[in-house]
Amino acid sequence: MATDKRIYIVDDHPLMRKGLVMTIEKEMGFEVCGQAESAEEGLNEIIDLKPDAAVFDISLPGMNGIELTKNVLHQMPDLKILVVSRHDEELYAERAIRAGAKGYLMKLEAGETLVTALRQILKGGIYLSDKIGSKMIMKIASGNSSKSDNPLDLLSDRELEVFELTGKGHSTKDIGKKLHISVKTVESHRANIKEKLQLDTANELMRHAVRWVEESSR
Repeated sequence: MATDKRIYIVDDHPLMRKGLVMTIEKEMGFEVCGQAESAEEGLNEIIDLKPDAAVFDISLPGMNGIELTKNVLHQMPDLKILVVSRHDEELYAERAIRAGAKGYLMKLEAGETLVTALRQILKGGIYLSDKIGSKMIMKIASGNSSKSDNPLDLLSDRELEVFELTGKGHSTKDIGKKLHISVKTVESHRANIKEKLQLDTANELMRHAVRWVEESSR
C-alpha cells in the first residue's frame, strides 16, 4: 500500500488554514503533517518533518511566502511548493515560479483545484491557470523570459505588496497592519518604490499605483 503524501501548510489566517487542511485530508492519499502561521516557524518545522510538498501563503508576518520558498529550497531543493494567495496571479505567479515554487493558485479557487494542483506538482509538473501558463510560454518563446520592460520588476516582493495595497487605497497604517510591519517600514518601502519608479511625490506614487491595479484587474 502506497504511503500518504505528506503536506505542510504555512498561512497566517486560522480559518484559511483549517479550510486547506480539511480539503487536503478528505482526499485519499494525502495527510497534513504540520502547519504554521509564520514563515519563521514553518521553516524550522519543514526542515525537521521533510514533507513531500508544502502550501505557502504570500502575505505572512515577517518573511513573506516568496522569501520562504527561496529559503526552504536552499535547504531542501527537491521540495514541491505550491503558493496559494489572495494576490492576483498576474502580479505574483511569475515571481513565485522564479523563486522555485512549482505552482501558483488563487485562494478564491483553492477548493477542489488545490488537490489537482498538488497532484500535478507531486508528479513533477508545474501548476498555473491556463491564462498565466499561456502568458509565460509566450514570454519564453519570444525570448523575453529574462529581460523585462516592466519597471515593477525592479521592486522587491515586499515593495510590490506595498505598491499593490497603496493602489487599492489602503492607508500606511492599514498596510502595516496587513503585512505585519511598522508604519516606518511601510514609509521606507514607499520611498524605495518612488526612487525605483522615478516618482517624485506621494501623490504620483498613489496615482501610478491606482492606475496599475486597475489595469491589472482588467
